[in-house]
Amino acid sequence: MTTIADKLQQVQHRVAQACERAGRDPASVLLLAVSKTFGPDAVLEAARAGQHAFGENYLQEAVEKMAALRQMGAPTLQWHCIGPVQSNKTRLVAEHFDWMHTVDRLKVAQRLSDQRPAHLPPLQVCIQINVDGGANKSGVAPQEALALAQSVAVLPQLCLRGLMSIPEPATGFDAQYALHLRAREVFDTIRASGLPGLAGFDTLSMGMTDDLDAAIAAGSTMVRVGTGIFGRRARPEASDTPI
Repeated sequence: MTTIADKLQQVQHRVAQACERAGRDPASVLLLAVSKTFGPDAVLEAARAGQHAFGENYLQEAVEKMAALRQMGAPTLQWHCIGPVQSNKTRLVAEHFDWMHTVDRLKVAQRLSDQRPAHLPPLQVCIQINVDGGANKSGVAPQEALALAQSVAVLPQLCLRGLMSIPEPATGFDAQYALHLRAREVFDTIRASGLPGLAGFDTLSMGMTDDLDAAIAAGSTMVRVGTGIFGRRARPEASDTPI
């Protein structure tokens, strides 16, 4: 039986190979293990195998999981919120997470900043962009990303780290690469803008189990892998439903 530790090692090897083909240092790409719908035992197994960054979509499930892991003696982990969040639920993100990947409007960013406890470091955030105009996808339009970045970058309890995208599924490396390259181009434009508050703007969160190779070739610095590490999820989900 293949364990989570075995699958994690396989994904790490795949990331390293994709970096080698792209002429990149494997250390330049962070592997984010997407643990949504999987219990604390699965997270702990991955953590004991060396994984430290985990992505969650469902806030209450995630907060309960964090508490359970602390009781289980888990090492200190880094938690990323990677699902769209309704503005009336931002407090859970502000109080419990280290990263928020799906900022797509200023109202949400302002609430996250206002609700971030003073004793915690600034919340690391990414702006989600909708690179292909998918009707069922969250995210700001690429042409609006620079203006949103300018507003988010100056909020006191946030640190704007980069962009995140989840394009519609595409078949084949070339089609996947073309979509991810759109996000890379927006990222490069913002980074070259000289806006204040962008000293830490270094993150492109894009690529999942099925398209991480193309994402890395296009410049991704963080890939979000769930199925490849934990297996298929037992329950269906509407992945872009706000939480």
